[in-house]
Amino acid sequence: MNTQDPNILGDEDLVRKVQDHNDLYAFETLVKRYQSKIYNTCYRFMGDTQEAFDCAQDTFVKIYTSIRSFKHLSSFATWAYRIAVNTCKNRLMSWEYRRTKKTRYLSQDTLELKDNSISPDQEIERSRIQEKVQEAINMLPFDQKQVIILRDIQQLSYEEIEKITGLRSGTVKSKIARGRDKLKEMLKDLKYEM
Repeated sequence: MNTQDPNILGDEDLVRKVQDHNDLYAFETLVKRYQSKIYNTCYRFMGDTQEAFDCAQDTFVKIYTSIRSFKHLSSFATWAYRIAVNTCKNRLMSWEYRRTKKTRYLSQDTLELKDNSISPDQEIERSRIQEKVQEAINMLPFDQKQVIILRDIQQLSYEEIEKITGLRSGTVKSKIARGRDKLKEMLKDLKYEM
């Protein structure tokens, strides 16, 4: 067995170590590499820190339980994002989620680092804007929401988005354009002065 440090291996090599040798340290390395990206993706879909945490955790459980069936037809990152998106989609569509969401107040928690170079008033304004943007993203139809999050927030390529969503290039681009137009309309009165 290769005893090379997993921290310097590429994703595909780490996946193979998990597949071939059930190497838990290699899997842990993958989790550390992707945990903040997966969490942030889930947060943008769910709009709630606890829901995002639960979905991110579910995503990594699903990755671990199905990693042996990963065929290396796409990058590990693309595959992981696809699982995260589907996990969030399933959660948003579930009856239990919709039922509990009606009784829950909108969370104002954010896990973003504070910028000490701005005043408390500016920080409050920034938080208000982030909350409004997240509320607008939450109002988008899921098909537009997923491509906006993957392209504009996670900054994935169109090709990666096609692989994650299973949509064609033209469809991805049109959904992004329509989503951006809707966001622009919803946020047209939002003003931010720094």
